[in-house]
Amino acid sequence: MKDDRRIPPPITPLQDETGAWRRRRLLQALSALPMHSRLAAAGAAGAAMLSAPSAGIPATPSCGVDAAATPRQTEGPYFTRNSPQRRSLVVEDVAGPRLILGGSVLGLDCKPLAGALLDFWQADAEGAYDNQGFRLRGHQFTDADGRYRLETVVPGLYPGRTRHIHVKVQAKGGPVLTTQLYFPDVPQNRRDGLFSPALLVSTVQPGEGLQASFDFVVRTA
Repeated sequence: MKDDRRIPPPITPLQDETGAWRRRRLLQALSALPMHSRLAAAGAAGAAMLSAPSAGIPATPSCGVDAAATPRQTEGPYFTRNSPQRRSLVVEDVAGPRLILGGSVLGLDCKPLAGALLDFWQADAEGAYDNQGFRLRGHQFTDADGRYRLETVVPGLYPGRTRHIHVKVQAKGGPVLTTQLYFPDVPQNRRDGLFSPALLVSTVQPGEGLQASFDFVVRTA
């Protein structure tokens, strides 16, 4: 389905987002539900993708006192400009366990950022990217409360990489943060040289597929 809306060019040149991060307190009861239960609605194939949960999952980098932006990571070779504006990347021909990813975009002062840009792209459930079109690619803007919501599928594995989702995040007038999000308790995390525990999503509840959250902390100038 063609969408003529296109992502605007970066407001400012890309800049590095660096710095140490602190961990916020872990989400309560996260380990109470096994990961297999969280993927039950996605079927046995989806459940096999992620192993049983560990006791500790790192939280999103914190904002406020001693704040640091979300760590940046490489763009990789598969970014495509001018993705369509949409909150759901799931179209008729996209197969795989469903994933709903949500959260907020915050400034270093912890204030939510309305109208922040998020541009997502990822591999499909088989680990393949669409480099000819915009399948599993799309951008959106945070709402008045600085929140975003993405409907997609759990990305597949491919040689050398664990499961991950690419994203560019940009506050109005701020630098572009390019990074990647990862999934907890995937065995390939240990063998992926780019994997960072600071970029793990947190699964929040069972449902129709996997539901996860991540809050981005970005610079605004």
